[in-house]
Amino acid sequence: MRPKNYSQMEKPISTGKYRINNNNNNNNNHNNVWFIVPLFFILCFVLLCFDYSALFTDTDEPSFSIPDVTQKSIPSEFTKGDNFSRKLDDPSPSCSGRYIYVHDLPYKFNFELLDNCYLITRGTEKDICPYIENYGFGHAIKSYENVLLKESWFTTNQFMLEVIFHNKMMNYRCLTNDSSLASAVFVPFYAGLDMSRYLWGFNISVRDSSSHELMNWLVEQKEWRRMSGRDHFLVSGRIAWDFRRQTDNESDWGSKLRFLPESRNMSMLSIESSSWNNDYAVPYPTCFHPRSVDEVAEWQELMRSRKREYLFAFAGAPRPEYKDSVRGKIIDECLESKKQCYLLDCNYGKTNCDNPVNVMKVFRNSVFCLQPPGDSYTRRSIFDSILAGCIPVFFHPGTAYAQYKWHLPKNHTSYSVYLPVKDVKEWNIKIKERLIEIPEERVVSLREEVIKLIPRVIYADPKYGSKGNEDAFELAVKGMLERIEEVREMMRQGKDGSDGFDDSDDYKYTFSPYEPQILA
Repeated sequence: MRPKNYSQMEKPISTGKYRINNNNNNNNNHNNVWFIVPLFFILCFVLLCFDYSALFTDTDEPSFSIPDVTQKSIPSEFTKGDNFSRKLDDPSPSCSGRYIYVHDLPYKFNFELLDNCYLITRGTEKDICPYIENYGFGHAIKSYENVLLKESWFTTNQFMLEVIFHNKMMNYRCLTNDSSLASAVFVPFYAGLDMSRYLWGFNISVRDSSSHELMNWLVEQKEWRRMSGRDHFLVSGRIAWDFRRQTDNESDWGSKLRFLPESRNMSMLSIESSSWNNDYAVPYPTCFHPRSVDEVAEWQELMRSRKREYLFAFAGAPRPEYKDSVRGKIIDECLESKKQCYLLDCNYGKTNCDNPVNVMKVFRNSVFCLQPPGDSYTRRSIFDSILAGCIPVFFHPGTAYAQYKWHLPKNHTSYSVYLPVKDVKEWNIKIKERLIEIPEERVVSLREEVIKLIPRVIYADPKYGSKGNEDAFELAVKGMLERIEEVREMMRQGKDGSDGFDDSDDYKYTFSPYEPQILA
């Protein structure tokens, strides 16, 4: 690839610039020229072959250029056509085993989607273009109403993970332009944004077209051949199920990206995983994107010191179209409880829940936050409640326990309450009564664990990050590198790297593993 300031080398010798009129010196002049010209080319060849890096670095790690990151729209924040890389801020920590190579994908797979963002929400009422500003965080919130910190809160769309993650990756300290050094390969395909253009009114061949083109491109790259793609990963801002259409019926939802033979060799990070082993869940983007560890600590202390007026809260809307949804029961009980339950109505057509000020007002004033499944198992409200220090109450293991293994504690009783409800017809609990039974000392312990989780579930400013204070992005990258290394170790031992890689775990979302620990 040519550097940005590339220009052809000017000729150092110009024929005819200086004329020698002394005819007696013509022969000597010609002899000098024939001597100088080959000498010049020899010197040029030596200079081109010389490794200048030895003059500027005293370590065995490659030297990188820092990308120019601005606070403008997303297309200008990235350097199109370049493989993003940066020099280490501190050269002492080794990047061995942590290098990531970023594929320089054709423009159509990411930046073109942002340049034509008005097409992404075709078939819906929302204009998604404003949400791609500020690294994918959206516009900064100016009216914080003494509820939010004055800065670092944005109108972030919950489906912007692809853009946010790409921008964060651009500032990852261990990027490399040399794919032979890389432990993992990142594929910056905006799968969710691409599919969002075609969810309504398009046939399956259109919905699947980009997926086929992407895989055709990837398998031709030298990086793919090393592990047949098992060291590759991509990120989706939609749930993983959206990319696992089971049939070719035109009426079926989503694309077939994750069922393409080549794609099955890759891993996907998404806001909700499927039951397949090569799909991994990472937190939904919230609206809090701090610029420093101090901002996080300040927010944590504010939530720790809050006096909470309500026993429990729910922010959401009923789902009458889903016959087994417990949301209707939850809303009814919240209305019955009156002064003990804080209800934020997010019914269709209302914008209450799009404003983080409204959401934080509810959650910061409540001890427990109810988190039933919605259109899918998971919801962004889980992470909004954690931000507010509000103890989440789950009704299904697929909402959190079977999902965010790199970000939430394996011992789910340390930070949440679990009230298993298999079917709304089996609803035989009173939420208020169950929550009142929990001793105060346990409530204090649960809240403290929730507040400690805040740094782990946020996507901080791309320049944020320090050892021991990993945000959601850094934990996801760490988890992905560890998973790829497990596969690589299997291959070193002569085993089949595909063994179990893309198997389906049919028991992932069952209730049985969790029922003995309901309120332990």
